[in-house]
Amino acid sequence: MRSSAVVSGVLSVLLLVLVAVGWHPLLSFDRSVADALHRDAVARPGFTDLNRALSDWVWDPWTMRALAAVAVVLLWWRRERRMALWVAATSLVAVGLQQGLKALVGRDRPEWPDPVDSARFAAFPSGHAMTATVTCGLLLWVLALHWREEWRGWGVLAGAAVVSVLGVGWTRVYLGVHWPSDVLGGWLLGWFCVAVAVLTYRWSERRRAESGLSRGPGASRASGRRMGETR
Repeated sequence: MRSSAVVSGVLSVLLLVLVAVGWHPLLSFDRSVADALHRDAVARPGFTDLNRALSDWVWDPWTMRALAAVAVVLLWWRRERRMALWVAATSLVAVGLQQGLKALVGRDRPEWPDPVDSARFAAFPSGHAMTATVTCGLLLWVLALHWREEWRGWGVLAGAAVVSVLGVGWTRVYLGVHWPSDVLGGWLLGWFCVAVAVLTYRWSERRRAESGLSRGPGASRASGRRMGETR
């Protein structure tokens, strides 16, 4: 997980720089892909409507945030409050990072004479792609810690998460509201947030365990003797 965090973080920064400086090969690739998909979206209104429904309802950021909120409530109810707070904090930090980068980069969205959809705010990174990655990543992490060995539906759920993350990225480019590199940036940044959350949680749990061992029965008796000597 550490190498995953490093790789996604480095690639995120590299892509951010290339977008910010307007690297021509990247912009040219973005334009060629966006043009091709937009032509297809205009020519196939039925398929476009399906993509719009998936993007605006099934994989919408607010749908993802609602799933994360349900997970937080369930974890809290199960008295796993540290993990509940971790999931909530990671989701909130991801939103802040996403909005901060949008304001910092200020990238324009694609513009079309015949748009098939519309979106607000700056383009980079894709909020849909980043939110889906963070939410699905966190939910899979929580489920893997609790039920992976005993729950037969794990593979189905993991597959659904992958389809959701990749699918929402496709819809945003197909509907002409994002460049491909916006979606890639959302994926990379989202996974970086998940990887850092998992690593820091593991680190905090190790620290708690080490602290508990240092305050074991022997340490407690030694502490009592010292207190008695003081008195």
